[in-house]
Amino acid sequence: MFPRRPPAALAAWLAGARGGGLLSLLANQCRFVTGLRVRRAHQIAQLYGRLYSESSRRVLLGRFWRRLRGRPGHASALMAALAGVFVWDEERIQEEELQRSINEMKRLEEMSNLFQSSGVECHPPEPKSQTEGNEDLKDKEEPWEMVMDKKHFKLWRRPITGTHLYQYRVFGTYTDVTPRQFFNVQLDTEYRKKWDALVIKLEVIERDVVSGSEVLHWVTHFPYPMYSRDYVYVRRYSVDQENNVMVLVSRAVEHPSVPESPEFVRVRSYESQMVIRPHKSFDENGFDYLLTYSDNPQTVFPRYCVSWMVSSGMPDFLEKLHTATLKAKNMEIKVKDYISAKPLEMSSEAKTTPQSSERKTEGSCGPARIEYA
Repeated sequence: MFPRRPPAALAAWLAGARGGGLLSLLANQCRFVTGLRVRRAHQIAQLYGRLYSESSRRVLLGRFWRRLRGRPGHASALMAALAGVFVWDEERIQEEELQRSINEMKRLEEMSNLFQSSGVECHPPEPKSQTEGNEDLKDKEEPWEMVMDKKHFKLWRRPITGTHLYQYRVFGTYTDVTPRQFFNVQLDTEYRKKWDALVIKLEVIERDVVSGSEVLHWVTHFPYPMYSRDYVYVRRYSVDQENNVMVLVSRAVEHPSVPESPEFVRVRSYESQMVIRPHKSFDENGFDYLLTYSDNPQTVFPRYCVSWMVSSGMPDFLEKLHTATLKAKNMEIKVKDYISAKPLEMSSEAKTTPQSSERKTEGSCGPARIEYA
């Protein structure tokens, strides 16, 4: 509505509008609104300048810009990010990611059964290309190379195209603990702090009420003289009792509640998938597992040094995990049963609040990290 004006003043205003005065008023209003928004953006920039290092700001803003560029409504999502909101719609682990890991386990089992009687060396199957018939070499993944071959433990690696890093894959078997116990020990954050001496910090930062995914912050010692590393990652687990399989998927993310610290080296590239197949049931001894893992620890050591560290350290870590499971089996340590407390059943308690909610909703999830730290 137009403001009330005396007749003479209204007539003068309309006369001015016909002469260009209206356009001038609109321009002034636009400049006023624009000025407010610029000042607000400057205040936000100052706030984030105090909270984040320059490198963290560049990485964070660059990540959001690449993600949001060209998408409808990207401005509102960007403002949500700048306001310190974690965008679960973009970062939660989807059902397709869980199923992809399970399918890899099935394919490896099929190949293992096929070659078991013949004694032929079984390599992990190559994932199918999403674009059949693509002959571009750069889109083809490298073949797996056997690194370690023991009776109940096989380790492969393959170069990650375009990097100096390797992806690792472990196929193993345990016969003296149950799948439920092994799975629960991996998920229990408090227990992990007791049996893994490398852990400096391990906390749940935020939980997703939709999928049961959660974000964790993990700080771990690295071999001297390297700085300690910290990981911020989202993970989700699923237990399919009908198909007798468990899966745990993790990958690195950025979270506004955990800015980069000068005390640690932030690991920004990390993925891990663990699939467990019971020999009989979840509560009877014996299962096979498939672990696929990669990360970039950002070291200055040559590729072969990093490869040696991981190749030798991964079996040690898995053995520590196995020993911790045996202690839990013998009731020396009480471990939460995450299989009974399914993520979606616990979601009514899961608040998207930082750190303090961990003990309050301990049944939702725990550590998703099962790679060598």
